[in-house]
Amino acid sequence: MKNKKNFDFYPFGKFLYNAAMKKYILSRDFYLHEDVLAISQALLGKFLVTHFTGSTLTAGMIVETEAYYGVEDRACHAFNYRRTPRTNIMYALGGVSYVYLCYGLHHLFNIITAGEDVPHAVLIRAVEPVEGIEQMLLRRKMRDVGYKLTAGPGVLTQALGIHTQHTGSLLTENPIWIEDRGVTVNKRDIIAGPRIGIDYAKEHRDMPWRFLLRNNPWISKP
Repeated sequence: MKNKKNFDFYPFGKFLYNAAMKKYILSRDFYLHEDVLAISQALLGKFLVTHFTGSTLTAGMIVETEAYYGVEDRACHAFNYRRTPRTNIMYALGGVSYVYLCYGLHHLFNIITAGEDVPHAVLIRAVEPVEGIEQMLLRRKMRDVGYKLTAGPGVLTQALGIHTQHTGSLLTENPIWIEDRGVTVNKRDIIAGPRIGIDYAKEHRDMPWRFLLRNNPWISKP
């Protein structure tokens, strides 16, 4: 990976320049691309940022994602057009969050993509902490920085302060947004493999729809 000033990894990448924050925030158009696998890879090297009232800004570079291919994907909550009060947000216009509780303990952060009524989603599985690390340590009740701080979908949300109450948040403004900070990820540095914890998904169990950055120490450990 290397840094550069232009943002051209994928042609559908569009940005909003926030003059107050001096940040390039991914616009909603970025999330409306119809290919959730491409978006899952394009999010690698982007920065997931949270800033809640009365709290320090926290941010991490996205290093691991999983794609969920809507009604056709047995691992997706919307498989076969399933729709419940919890999953209704998956049918919204892309660019909003879907946060659900796993095993009654972990708040898992997903990004809804594609157009309305097309329930594609990207699960953020791991980030590399870069800002507000002291705040992350406090939230995780940890004393020292280590991969357990943010290497996993349940722990990264705790570190960043994301909860189920943030389902439906528009991801172009406070309190949760995603930035492009000029990190370029070469395609050869992206590893694809099966998703984690979906043995129930039958023929979709082994689809290579988990994407991670090669040799990054912050990826999750299955």
